[in-house]
Amino acid sequence: MSAAMVQVGALSARGVGVELDGATVLDDVTLDVLAGEVLVIVGPNGAGKSTLLSVLTGERRPTTGVIELDGRDLHSIPQKELARLRSVLTQENTVSFPFLVSEVVAMGRAPWAHTIEGRDDVHAVLDALDATDVRHLATRRYTSLSGGEKARVSLARVLAQHTPIVFLDEPTAALDLRHQEDVMRLGRRMADEGRAVVIVVHDLSLAAAYADRLAIIAGGRLEAVGAPAVVLTEERVERVYGLPVSLHLVNGRPVIVPER
Repeated sequence: MSAAMVQVGALSARGVGVELDGATVLDDVTLDVLAGEVLVIVGPNGAGKSTLLSVLTGERRPTTGVIELDGRDLHSIPQKELARLRSVLTQENTVSFPFLVSEVVAMGRAPWAHTIEGRDDVHAVLDALDATDVRHLATRRYTSLSGGEKARVSLARVLAQHTPIVFLDEPTAALDLRHQEDVMRLGRRMADEGRAVVIVVHDLSLAAAYADRLAIIAGGRLEAVGAPAVVLTEERVERVYGLPVSLHLVNGRPVIVPER
């Protein structure tokens, strides 16, 4: 753990609701994000997963309820301090100008500018490039990369920020099978280092393979949260997704197979 890492305890959402254009997008969600674990959020399209993530990160203010970090209202924390406490990979990661990959990743170090922790910048960038398998792209222009390569570079930028809480919104969406597994293993490793890691994914089996806790969001409500083997039942998955499935345990972890 580098000098840039600070310690935090629990991030807690209590009775959180969000209304957009008169519609209820989140309804009375209570959830804890804990250091040292991978929390994976799953649910159908439009269920409210990304909205929940934006509330947990402080990007969006809830209509009702409160988000607290170690007992502090998240929205009372100055933006510069918040950027040193949590990093966020959103679904939309666009870089319009032809920056080098190394420059894009180095942008993740901005919160540490003019601090003693800024001395770690070079190592943090190199470590992030290695962790996401993009070091060989360091001198390429970001705009010249494939979709999957851009996704891994965007993830590297988030890792370089080196925060105790990491939020990843669909980080595997543009990736091949190997790099999907690499990303989830990386999340697992960060949690093992003591960070709190929150990941939104669609693949239930992938989620179950790496999550300490799994949270299912359906219709803006928290349907269930707990260990993957407890949360993922055939009945619940069929009800939430409207699709018959069969469930198999592999090494104690559920694998979901749609009935075709």
